[in-house]
Amino acid sequence: MRNSRMIAECLRRHAWWRLNRADARDDGRNARSAVALLDAAAYAVALPDDAAVITRLAAAGCFSGDEFQLNEVAERIVRFWHYEEVMGGPADLLTAIAETVQPPKIPAQRDGGRSLRR
Repeated sequence: MRNSRMIAECLRRHAWWRLNRADARDDGRNARSAVALLDAAAYAVALPDDAAVITRLAAAGCFSGDEFQLNEVAERIVRFWHYEEVMGGPADLLTAIAETVQPPKIPAQRDGGRSLRR
């Protein structure tokens, strides 16, 4: 499965979660958030897998098998996307998610201070 499709599926799951929480007392916040997440999912699925934001997420290890995994901070961003305030579009959401991740650190090679050349 393409990475962009995995991101879209993740965003759709969160949108459905928001829709299931909608009620008359939330003043449309859950529905607004769900629509924004569905919009972001449509945007994400149209991105090529070599798009900079997807490459950054892949380098950080966010894709496992056929699933895109959000870290705790990114999940909070997604869960509350456009819930209280409407700021930013789909590209901004993906950028915000990418800003929460770092690529895995590769341990420095220990050579005892000697040159690698012989």
